[in-house]
Order: sequence, then C-alpha cells, then structure tokens
Amino acid sequence: MRFTLLSGSLLLLPSGHWESILLRKNHKTDAAGFVGWALLALALGGFGIGTGEFIMMGLLPDVSRSLAITEPQAGNAIAGYALGVVVGAPVIAVMAARMARKTLLLILMALFSIGNVASAMADSYHGLLVARFLTGLPHGAYFGVASLVAASLVPVERRGRALASLMLGLTVATLIGVPLGSWIGQLFSWHVVFTFVGAIGLLTCLLIGRYVPYTPGDADAHPLRELGALKNAQVLLTLLVGAVGFGGMFAIFSYIAPTLINIAGLSPSLIPWAMVAFGLGMIIGNLVGGRLADGSVLNIIGWTLLWNVLVMLAFPVLVQHVATGLLATFLIGTCSVLLPSLQIRLMDVANDSQTLAAAMNHSALNIANAMGAYLGGLTVSLGYCWLSTAWVGVALGVGGLLVFVLTARHAARQQTQLA
Repeated sequence: MRFTLLSGSLLLLPSGHWESILLRKNHKTDAAGFVGWALLALALGGFGIGTGEFIMMGLLPDVSRSLAITEPQAGNAIAGYALGVVVGAPVIAVMAARMARKTLLLILMALFSIGNVASAMADSYHGLLVARFLTGLPHGAYFGVASLVAASLVPVERRGRALASLMLGLTVATLIGVPLGSWIGQLFSWHVVFTFVGAIGLLTCLLIGRYVPYTPGDADAHPLRELGALKNAQVLLTLLVGAVGFGGMFAIFSYIAPTLINIAGLSPSLIPWAMVAFGLGMIIGNLVGGRLADGSVLNIIGWTLLWNVLVMLAFPVLVQHVATGLLATFLIGTCSVLLPSLQIRLMDVANDSQTLAAAMNHSALNIANAMGAYLGGLTVSLGYCWLSTAWVGVALGVGGLLVFVLTARHAARQQTQLA
C-alpha cells in the first residue's frame, strides 16, 4: 500500500482509491465550469436582446429628429417591438415544440440579428416600425427556451439563481449595453447602434453552438399539448400579473429621457448616465429577485409588486432635480426584482406546457412594455406633462396587485380542493 500526503496529513488510502477521488472531483469542477460557460452564452443572448429592446428609450430624441416625427411617435417603435414579442413567443413556442432546444436557440438568435440589421437600414417611420416588429418576434421564445435550458443545468433548489444568471444578461444590458448604445448613437447615429446589436446576436450564436449542450427535442410534444397552458387558470392569471403589474415600469422608463431633460433639467449628453443608473437598479433587483425566488414564490410576487408601486409613487417627487432624478431612475430599475419569481411560478404551474408557458412570460412582459409605452405616450400627447407617465405607472402597478390577489385566492382554492 502507498500512502498519500495532503496538507500535512498522512491519509491511509490506497493510491488508486485516492486518484479516483481526485478524478471525480476534477470531473465535477469541469462540469461546473461547462455549466458556467453555457449560462454565460445564454446570458449574452439576453444582453443583446436587452440592449436592442431598451436602447430605443435612450435614442428617442435622435430617432424623432432623424425621421422628422414626434417623440411619442418614435415611442411607437417600442410598442412595435413589444407587439412582435407578443405575437412571436406563443407562435414559435407552439410550432417548434418538438425541435431540439439548442437548434431553436441558434435559429432565434440568427433571426434577432437579421431584425437588428433591418432596423439599422430603416430610413422611414413605417420602415422602422416593421423592422422593430420583426426583431421582436424571437425575443420571447428565446428567453422561454433559454430559461428551460438554464433550469435544466442545475439542481431544482438552484433554479432561481440559474434564471437570475440568465436574466443578468438582460439587466447588464441596461447598465452597459444601453448607455454604450446611447453614446454610440450620439457619436455616430442610431443606425450604427442597431448594427452593433446585430453583431452581439451573431457572437451569441457562436457561443451557444460551442457551450450549450445538445439534447434531442421532445418527441411527444404537440402543439395542442402546449396550447393546454392557455386552459390553465393559474398560468393565465400569472401572465396577467406580469402584463399589468410590470406595465407601470415601462410607462415611466419608455419616456425617461425626455422626462429627465424636461422636468429635472438633465443635459441630453448625460442621458447615458441615466441609463447606467437604471441598469444598476435592474442588476440589483434581478439578483435580489433570484435569491428570493428560491423561496415561497407566490408570496414573493406579492411583496415585489408592492415595492414597485411604492417606487412609482416616489418617482414624481424625486425626479424634480438631477441628482434625485437619477436616484429615481435607479429605483425604477429595481422593479426587475419581480422577474425571476414570475418565471419560476409559470414553470411550476404549467405542467406539460413548459415551453409555451415560459415563452408567454415574455409575451406578457412585452404586453406590459407596449401598454406602458402607449398609455404613457398617450397622456403626453393629450397635453399632460411628462410626470403623467408616473401616474399611469402607479395605476398599472395597483392593477397588478389586484390581479395578484385574485391569483393567490384561486391558488388557495385549488390547494383546498386537492386536500
């Protein structure tokens, strides 16, 4: 028998046995590293999508000047993208239910890149609307499928953190991608910004192809089975919570640039820093939300909705000055604390319709995006001041809380019937 010395202790183990332990340890380390790279690849896709989605908020003044339209009209490009997500997510999820998830992710990111190049080439108002709609089509399906892949890579008790890692790409986009895009837009043009976003999509394709493991599609999947999610009351109510409750954030953030310029007196050259403040808030909200989502998800949804309403109530008071306006923008970003819990809740209640339910979450969030952007722009177009977007946000936030109460009561009745 040979002996192995480790850290000054003599271990009475046969060398062959000790070597097998080392091999198992190294295998676990390699596996963890591979999971990390896979999550990074998925998160980069989220970074590209987040940059492409939120960059319009920082480019509204430039787009309106370039295309000779009003800022509320330019805001319709935000709604057009969101409408693409709403349409694309369920259609793609249902039609591609049997496709291998890695293959589907590659196709979706390729479509996203093409859509951004088309946006970069748009030279008219209607051309931009069409391009943004097409760009939004793969958004929801990508996040839905990527969420299922991310959750499958880790133990069940760490799903919330895995999804937070995926969504970290989306939130980092608001910290780095959106301010960088705003700066590029001011230095060159908004056309160059969308070309940059398209390049991120292509890089994501390369990383997904290299690091995301291949698993065959679900041979038993069927469009009708996926559509079963639409008969599930808890799925529909959870989607409605997201669509209404998260709309308040978009009502405010869609017009954050003109609001800070006209109310707080912020210089247009400092808008990228406002995007940084929002991005920091998104990152912190997402990380906290990921930790909370590993607990009692339904309760967490209620508390985070209440937090969002309080933030939006504080916004009109804080946005009166530059410093507190940047603080208000940061706090609006923390509304992202709701996202991981919503995704986990849908996965828990969707039963056999996982793909559609996961994708529909992002449809719901982009209904929130479209509704918030439209209603916020409508109040401004009707002659109300830029602060009116905050009151639209509060109304939508309270509406989300009311829907949550209905959701919780329905869930409690289901539990009682099962018992």
